[in-house]
Amino acid sequence: MTASAAVVLLSGGLDSATVLAIARQQGFICHALSVDYGQRHAAELAAARRVARAGGAREHRVMCVDLAGIGGSALTDLRLAVPETPTTGIPVTYVPARNTIMLSLALAWAEVLGARDVFIGVNVLDSSGYPDCRPEFIAAFGALAALATRAGVEGSPCRVHTPLIALTKAEIIREGTRLGVDYGQTVSCYQADGEGRACGRCEACRLRRAGFAAAGLADPTRYQRP
Repeated sequence: MTASAAVVLLSGGLDSATVLAIARQQGFICHALSVDYGQRHAAELAAARRVARAGGAREHRVMCVDLAGIGGSALTDLRLAVPETPTTGIPVTYVPARNTIMLSLALAWAEVLGARDVFIGVNVLDSSGYPDCRPEFIAAFGALAALATRAGVEGSPCRVHTPLIALTKAEIIREGTRLGVDYGQTVSCYQADGEGRACGRCEACRLRRAGFAAAGLADPTRYQRP
């Protein structure tokens, strides 16, 4: 049986690296897609290149979208501070329409490749209230994809896979470790420095550190300071 192609959204972080490994284990030929959207933590793009190579992606592309041009998020507007303590509600690190845009790019590339599968590492348990990490959003996007593409109209709609959506961070880390993911190559921090070292204080760092602790595994993250 010929292996099928899939597009895997790859940020360079812990979750997307795990998703790439899962897609590969399921037998897909993986085409990794990263998006340079003007994020302040651009070190994650270098991490994505490392992860794509190590994870056996057939191809890795980086597409550019200027979300910094509209701002509205601490990840795209340097005038807004990244919170270093827990917050309530939808945090300032939410990037308006980010996952909608990324999934749209993945969907477009999948149609060109003749792929019927897209993978994304959204997770509802640590989504911080982000509206575009919820199962309802993924289901709605799948319905849109079936209506908005030639593949969907012709009866072969693209499927959006979210293998991490209901897992805890510890469960994600354990699964990735089982599949041989080298988390030392990934960058999750919202304000990593140019060398990819994590701040250790932002929400992404706190979730990552707690995940390794709960999984009972050593944290390979390089931090800017103890």
